[in-house]
Amino acid sequence: MGDTTVPTMGFRGVRSSKFRHVFGSPTKRDRCYDNVKITKNAHDSKFCAANPKFVAIVTEVAGGGAFLVLPIDKTGRAEMNLPKVTGHRGPVLDLAWNPFNDNMIASCSDDCTIKLWYIPDEGLKQNLNEWLVDLQGHQRRVAYIEWHPTAENILLSAGFDFLIIVWNISKGEASSVIDCHPDIIYSMSFNRDGSLLATTCKDKILRIIDPRSGNVLQEGLCHGGSKASKVVYLGDTGRVFSSGFSRFSDRQWAVWSQDDLSKPLRMENIDSSSGVLFPYYDHDAKMAYLAGKGDGSIRYYEIVDESPWCHYLNQFLSGFPQRGLGVMPKRGVNVYQCEIFRFYKLHATKNTCEPISMIVPRKSEQFQEDLYPDTAAPTPSLTGEEWLAGKNRNPILISLKSGMIARTHKPVLYKSRDHQLITADRNNERKFVFISQETKADYREQHHDSDDCNEKNENYGSKFQRIRQAWGTMTTQATTNNAPSGVMLCDIVTAHKLPSPTYINNYDNEKEVEIIDLASPKSEDELLKAYNNQMEEIRRLKDLLDSKEQQIKELQAEVQHLRAKWQQK
Repeated sequence: MGDTTVPTMGFRGVRSSKFRHVFGSPTKRDRCYDNVKITKNAHDSKFCAANPKFVAIVTEVAGGGAFLVLPIDKTGRAEMNLPKVTGHRGPVLDLAWNPFNDNMIASCSDDCTIKLWYIPDEGLKQNLNEWLVDLQGHQRRVAYIEWHPTAENILLSAGFDFLIIVWNISKGEASSVIDCHPDIIYSMSFNRDGSLLATTCKDKILRIIDPRSGNVLQEGLCHGGSKASKVVYLGDTGRVFSSGFSRFSDRQWAVWSQDDLSKPLRMENIDSSSGVLFPYYDHDAKMAYLAGKGDGSIRYYEIVDESPWCHYLNQFLSGFPQRGLGVMPKRGVNVYQCEIFRFYKLHATKNTCEPISMIVPRKSEQFQEDLYPDTAAPTPSLTGEEWLAGKNRNPILISLKSGMIARTHKPVLYKSRDHQLITADRNNERKFVFISQETKADYREQHHDSDDCNEKNENYGSKFQRIRQAWGTMTTQATTNNAPSGVMLCDIVTAHKLPSPTYINNYDNEKEVEIIDLASPKSEDELLKAYNNQMEEIRRLKDLLDSKEQQIKELQAEVQHLRAKWQQK
């Protein structure tokens, strides 16, 4: 008998990935937002937007359009008559928080307008119907809005008139109009530096567009089905991730190269459900998420830089279908629980908004550097005018190692006479070094003599003094020009407010600094009002300091009690 050889296959092993065991963790009932009348609009939108300060939810109203804005920590059962943002004459279709100002939100509506709103830190005390800017240019309802990821005051809107309008909100006017779609636009997404825009359309074509000129750089057939398809840019990888339907109504996803849309790098069918799939992308973890409207599950994948380009990881299963999903920016996640992503799920069958955390299981409670690379900071790397002039720049990055949630506080002033929106910019990339570095404690004795204080002010050995030496002159000049006589204004550094100079913009040349001249008080009433506002802020900070001291005393008493109990044993 002749020898017979049995072919053997080499064991390929299990692909190594730190995200292989990611799981979704729903929040307990008392930490959800309950009794919220979520909109029942059939529009394919997320209907929810979140940032480290607020969560905004589109609500069901009898006439016009409204949405609810809740402080992020105000969970539990909501009151029936909570104040809402009520300024639109038609249903609200989409919401988007300004990535560089946690107090500013944009909304678009059936009434063909886009409105910008300013939400105070303490939340709404009464219905808000006075907007900052009203952007009018679409002839039909506005379906989607998208903020530029790196340039300040740049907003894009897509309407049912087949147009995408680029808005410069600081001037309240349209900078350009992109007119290359022959039918309804389903979605749009910027790449990492905002130099390219990917869109999907009812004509089943996926397009890569230059958002400044409106020229179509690449286009190709996307998904063959008749239902809506969505797209999201995969950061700076040069690829896009799309979801849609096949000609046989199977739901599918695909990965494309931005340089060649003639065929996908990879396309895969998922199931035969009918709900539209919404893609989300986490650039720091290189993970993509797919959540279907009307589904109870969220699938997640890991994106790689080589074939097969996308690996299925797992899915979060729930028995309650979702109407929409909001997403928390990475700077708002809990790094000590190894939370890498957070959804805000709007339930379709009950009036609840439920946070869902995507967690990497780790035993250690220390900061995991491999899970949290430097992430996008809440400060623009370009002004709107620079971007419109042709400049591109990657986002400014901030470290999450400190564990503090990065929030912004930027007062907004609207000059109705000049039709200009002015923001006091309190964030600058050089100041984020202060947050990301470790602070050394100073145990020297404190002296209250004026001579000793002067000597201490001249000592620039500490990190804060070095920062103050570099920026103190310009900050003092900007703050004292608008301060009432006898009142000292200063920037307050707390756990939730990033330390940075006031009224300073970033330029290519670090030596070029523009001091924005905000409107100074022109009457005694305005001066008195500014003074009262400053005194109210000081009183609030004193109350906060008193509460911290009380907590310290309670902790000290508890430590002494435990120490005495241990000594008795």
